[in-house]
Amino acid sequence: MNPSTDLCNKADRHPKAARAARDRVLARIGLDTVTAPVPHAMRPLPRLAPHLADTRRVDDPLAARFDTTLDADLQAQIEALVRTHAAAQPEGVSVAVMVADHQNGEIIARVGAPHYTDAAGALGFVDMTRAKRSPGSTLKPVIYALAFDRGLAHPETIFTDQPTRFGRYAPQNFDGYFRGDVTAREALTLSLNIPPVALTDALGPERLMATLRRFGAKPVLPGAAPGLAVALGGVGLSLEDMMMIYAGLAQLGNELTLTDVPMDISPGGQIIVPRAAWHVGDILRGIAPPADARAGLAYKTGTSYGHRDAWALGYDGQHVIGVWMGRPDGTPVPGAFGGDHAAPILFEAFGRLKPTYAPPPPPPPDTLIMTTADLPPNLRRFGARSGDQAAPRLVFPPDGAVLGQAETYLKVEGGTLPLTVLLNGAPVATGLRDRLVDIGRLGPGFARIAVVDAAGKSAHTEVEARP
Repeated sequence: MNPSTDLCNKADRHPKAARAARDRVLARIGLDTVTAPVPHAMRPLPRLAPHLADTRRVDDPLAARFDTTLDADLQAQIEALVRTHAAAQPEGVSVAVMVADHQNGEIIARVGAPHYTDAAGALGFVDMTRAKRSPGSTLKPVIYALAFDRGLAHPETIFTDQPTRFGRYAPQNFDGYFRGDVTAREALTLSLNIPPVALTDALGPERLMATLRRFGAKPVLPGAAPGLAVALGGVGLSLEDMMMIYAGLAQLGNELTLTDVPMDISPGGQIIVPRAAWHVGDILRGIAPPADARAGLAYKTGTSYGHRDAWALGYDGQHVIGVWMGRPDGTPVPGAFGGDHAAPILFEAFGRLKPTYAPPPPPPPDTLIMTTADLPPNLRRFGARSGDQAAPRLVFPPDGAVLGQAETYLKVEGGTLPLTVLLNGAPVATGLRDRLVDIGRLGPGFARIAVVDAAGKSAHTEVEARP
């Protein structure tokens, strides 16, 4: 028998004797005027962050003490928030939330399930911050950031949202409707599916997967090689993975390690150029919030196929929060949408964290903020799948070349004229109809050179210029 349970049972059976014993002890320490009643039932043991405690114990079973970065008050508030929202959902639905400071990498709240039990069939012992699930549309910001980084598109580049077949793959929009000509900004705001799939086709799904890994995520593929379906959630990622990806976007494209163990976090490498990540954040801040929520948060929602997962992730100038909702066993939750169910939890979590949003960073100096008409001609409309013309190919300089400080010439083969040349993402020559291009002298250091043709197809090379 549990000793604490036995003592409480004796207090229940002999309350007068229990009170007399209690009073004798208090009298010995000088507290002989206590009138509070003797407890008549066991009080529950505190269980803040039980899933994290389990993980830490498994990692180091002999340790006598575990220090974490969690904020106990905030953890308790987020756990209560999760329980409230889970109670309004059908039986078996679980909710997980993470809160982190993307300035120092510390995870300050982590809730793996509403209850640390299997009550109501919710499999509460399963930590859903670590479970691999389909991220739905929450990867779209990464795709656009890569496209902006590589010079394939700009927020005001026009895409044609229409029925499109990519080989045997013919994605549809979630609501079944197509919008025609839209800018990249509008396409991401509306979470349309054709533009990000077209960008993934141009970038290559392998590049997207490599970028996710560089951010610290550990994606799991259903097959041996990634296909275009990864753009719309055809890959397994955990809430912990998604938090690291969004923290990296919030840090203007820098790799950031998130941790719940106190430690010094060293800055990571630059994964996406700052202006590309800033553009994405600027678009996400323009998405309308749920009713009665504060505007100004950069956020994105997602719903996986069959309504199995509802997501919402968002960040301001200091913090990033992620929300997942669904059934741990993977069965559908009919009618569950990221925008309707996960997003309100996201905004309420920010409300419990602080009264106002931290301001976003200013645009980097090389950010191009302009209308579609002011863009270089080849960035005004994305047409990577139009026509049969092969994509351009940079014959010289080859990838990884080391160049001197003399004039730099590009030799381009293929592609539809005219061409646009970008140096580190910024246009340096537009409207070119010659395939041998002088782009002048490169400054010392590494440089990324990209060529975009009139159809929106591109090629790039990375070189190093030395004195």
